[in-house]
Amino acid sequence: MPIKKILVVDDSPTERHFLCEILAKNGFEVFTAESGEEAVVRSKEVLPDLILMDVVMPGLNGFQATRTITREEAAKNIPVIMCTSKGQETDKIWGLRQGAKDYIVKPVNSAELLQKIAALG
Repeated sequence: MPIKKILVVDDSPTERHFLCEILAKNGFEVFTAESGEEAVVRSKEVLPDLILMDVVMPGLNGFQATRTITREEAAKNIPVIMCTSKGQETDKIWGLRQGAKDYIVKPVNSAELLQKIAALG
């Protein structure tokens, strides 16, 4: 299934803007959430084709939000790419164990991001 709608989840306005710019310039319809809690709600409202999930956020972190989303009936088939500054191998393994399909470390390389999105589409 081609990826058209992407939900960007990040508590940083700067990161959200940066990711939204890359995605919009490449023809994606972009939605945003500022927290893990909002991501869980928006994932069911928007039903995006992909979620880019930050990890370090107040409240429900990205690992917890990914686990919740990928276990809910309405959203369980939505792929998640963790998009975070947490670059340790253990973080990556943990993210994938929570249900993420891929993992990218900030600062995000736009070409790498688009390549990972294409691979999932």
